[in-house]
Amino acid sequence: MPMIDRRPVATRFAFYVGAVAMVALSTLVGLVIAPRWGNSAVDLLYLPAVLVAAILGGLRPALLAALGSALAYNYFFTAPHRSFRVDSPSDLVTIIVLFLVAMVVSQLAASVREQARIAAGHAARNLTIAGLARRLLSCTSELEIAEVTTTELAVVFDCNAVLVSGTPEPAIVACAPDPQSLTPSDVAAAALTLQTGEAAGRGLKRVDPASWQFHPVSSEDRVIAAVGLARDDGAPPIASEQLSLLQSLLDQIALALERARLENDARQFATLRERDRVRSSLLASIGQDVTPALKSIGAAVRQLRRNGSSDKTQLSAIQSETTKLERYVSNLVEVGPDEEHKPITAGGVTIDLFQRIVSRDGRDVHLTPKEYAVLAELAKHPGRVLTHEHLLRTAWGPAQKQQTEYLRVAIRALRQKLEVEPSRPQLIVNEPAVGYRLVA
Repeated sequence: MPMIDRRPVATRFAFYVGAVAMVALSTLVGLVIAPRWGNSAVDLLYLPAVLVAAILGGLRPALLAALGSALAYNYFFTAPHRSFRVDSPSDLVTIIVLFLVAMVVSQLAASVREQARIAAGHAARNLTIAGLARRLLSCTSELEIAEVTTTELAVVFDCNAVLVSGTPEPAIVACAPDPQSLTPSDVAAAALTLQTGEAAGRGLKRVDPASWQFHPVSSEDRVIAAVGLARDDGAPPIASEQLSLLQSLLDQIALALERARLENDARQFATLRERDRVRSSLLASIGQDVTPALKSIGAAVRQLRRNGSSDKTQLSAIQSETTKLERYVSNLVEVGPDEEHKPITAGGVTIDLFQRIVSRDGRDVHLTPKEYAVLAELAKHPGRVLTHEHLLRTAWGPAQKQQTEYLRVAIRALRQKLEVEPSRPQLIVNEPAVGYRLVA
């Protein structure tokens, strides 16, 4: 379907006047050459006038030129002269053929002109899209993208532009020219566009009283933002033939916003990963520096107790605190990033290793240091069978790794405190002749 002619009225009128003038000029030339060479070549003089009118003015000026050419040829060059009456059949055929040829030529020329105009429009559209994409590519944040978007849209469509985001109350992120404000009807139209992904506002069926017309900026099935356009004269800002261009620009904006968000997520992830790496290095360094010192203190205490040369009560207190510090350091070194500090839940029992809290049905459960050490080791490896020796070495130390009775007593106590039916354990399961497993 041909595009609507949006040239000024004065320009279109000038093309009609030009078509008539070219027909008149062709007639004058014909009046000069007809007395010498006859009328046989005069009819061809009108074809250039029709062709030029079609190329410059379009179809309607060309049709006017074709009609004027037929009438002028009839009036000046067919008998009786200075009359529109035709006596000779051959002259009538000549007039009809001239008119038909002029119409065909005008149609062809106008079609070529229309195709050239459409091609130029497509080229201008592609240039506009490429220009916006190039400018958006240099933006590094969502705010920069919003500012470039509103500036470009305001220039392309010769109107005011805003970019809004946020639900349920939309807020202006950027606007051009600055400042701009939204009425309650505009806010309602923007919220409707953000929620439904459909255009709303001035000139549309949805929320027509609004001053702005909003269009969604969508990525796949998600609405990222909404672009609002408005004219100072209150007319709809976008013509029907401009919708395809607007949609292409909105697609570029959506890609830029999605790219900015992905880059921001990547930067945050890299920051967290670097933080976790540094923290892991620090924790490992703490373990390497503190653990040997604690082991040395523990060995010294055990040696003093064997010698019997010191207060046994004080030595027991020192050894207990040393063992507790060793366990704290071990847990501190083994825990991962904050994202891995999620409590383990199974059968109504919650085990939070990071905060050292054990609860059952929302109530805290008191555990002895040995009971907690066994449960914590099982919780660090949920679903995995840990041998008797491993659990004894972790909770009681290498010297007690053969004392399986200690482990059975601790497991029995844990089942009494945590299991719904201690006689039929579902949380801490025994693997005969191997060890125990935490079902989580």
